[in-house]
Amino acid sequence: MPKKAKQEKQPAAGVVPLKESLAYLIGGVGSGMIYSIMSSLITDFYLNVMKLAPMFVFWLMLLARLWDAVSDTMMGALMDRVNPKRGKMRSWIFYMAFPIAAVTFLMFFSPNLPMGQKMLYAAITYTLWGTIFCSMDIPYWSLPNAMTPNANERGKLITLGRTTNGIGAAVPMALFMLLTPVLSRTMPGTQQAEQDARKYVIIALICAVGGAVLIFLTPFKVKERVPLPKADNRGALKKVLTCKPLMLTALTGILSGGRYMLQAGQAHVARFAFYIGKPLENMAPGDRSNAIADSIAKVSLGLQLGCAVGMLGAMVAVPLLLKKLSYKQMLIGSCLLGGIAGVAMFAFGQNSFGFSVAMLLLVSIPLGVINTATFAMVGDALDYMEWSRGYRNNGLGLAAQSFVVKLANAIASSAIVLVYPLVGINQDDSANLFSITDLAKRRTVQRGFFSIISIVPAISLLISIIPILFYDLTGKKKETIERELAERRAALEAQASEA
Repeated sequence: MPKKAKQEKQPAAGVVPLKESLAYLIGGVGSGMIYSIMSSLITDFYLNVMKLAPMFVFWLMLLARLWDAVSDTMMGALMDRVNPKRGKMRSWIFYMAFPIAAVTFLMFFSPNLPMGQKMLYAAITYTLWGTIFCSMDIPYWSLPNAMTPNANERGKLITLGRTTNGIGAAVPMALFMLLTPVLSRTMPGTQQAEQDARKYVIIALICAVGGAVLIFLTPFKVKERVPLPKADNRGALKKVLTCKPLMLTALTGILSGGRYMLQAGQAHVARFAFYIGKPLENMAPGDRSNAIADSIAKVSLGLQLGCAVGMLGAMVAVPLLLKKLSYKQMLIGSCLLGGIAGVAMFAFGQNSFGFSVAMLLLVSIPLGVINTATFAMVGDALDYMEWSRGYRNNGLGLAAQSFVVKLANAIASSAIVLVYPLVGINQDDSANLFSITDLAKRRTVQRGFFSIISIVPAISLLISIIPILFYDLTGKKKETIERELAERRAALEAQASEA
């Protein structure tokens, strides 16, 4: 169990120990593994393994967000209100690491039940997952506010945390890509849905257990050393909602939600939009099945590499670019680049997988920038709240950001689910592209699924630029806030020492 929290002397700027920073970043890897298996693969699992009706999955994902709006708010308010002896934020991370692992595994287990009971099972595990995950995730991303009083160091910790989170997020798709051809050859004569069910059990077990262990390690080394002002819980939600910089950041996150299709859509695109391999016409059934599995793996690999290079490259570049550019400038520039690349991919990439991967790399750059910059900007917005109003609702502020991420992801996933009925795929078709015998329908299916990683994210990214144009916590204003907050905190610490 983590050691009992103590009120420690604030460090000078930039002196959070390396081992403490590494402990925080390791937790980001684990969190990314667990979150990504849900965000990237849950729709494919529900539709192509559990065989749930697309409209049921659509409504499940949207209605679960209504509960998240309640549970995330409750969690944020609870974190602001209570002060556990072993750390305001560390205690939640410690206690929730393994419960989220258990629910993650259960969510990707397909029980042999009648369809009505399967739907109930999916609804319970999916909703429970969101509730438990927020009780770990909100404290985790709140930690940098308590680790260091220095805004630049806090921003660096958050940015690096989002980078390691992105590395962890690549693990589920890498396992998906590796296991698809392996199970096709080691389970000959079985239906693809049976192979997929085995694949998801393996992926869920590795990501849930591995991710939980990494998350569990974080609170043992990380310290909460910043004396944050007491949260004002009277009308707290209204106060958070009226914090203009925080709401502009949230609106940017929601409008750019199409970016999540780049990850959540990969498994669907690999099944239905591309085929890489020899002609299938004269192949024996077993060879045909293996060739299709190989193609799904190759397409998954290409999409994963393109997305990972663009996203992780951007995450690594953000701290370096901060020396010359603000978060606002990076968001606007990257969204413009990604939007243009997405349009180009849709116009010219359907018949060229290599061109599509190259464009996907560019479209994924804003995915990395947004995932890092918006979390750092939430910290700046909370600084503004403390500076302008004298209170700081860390928990609710981060809860708002957590809800935005889940809402944007749910919108993206729900849109992907809607593609199935829109292009005319029923439950009997949903194994792969070549289970569709009508050639005209097959072309419609290819175009429909190709759009979810090209034109749809492009439009989303371009629209998301609008609210960020009004964000003004940059330059001298930001510097003034940081300086005056540092002076106030030093005075409070001096008063506490005298008392």
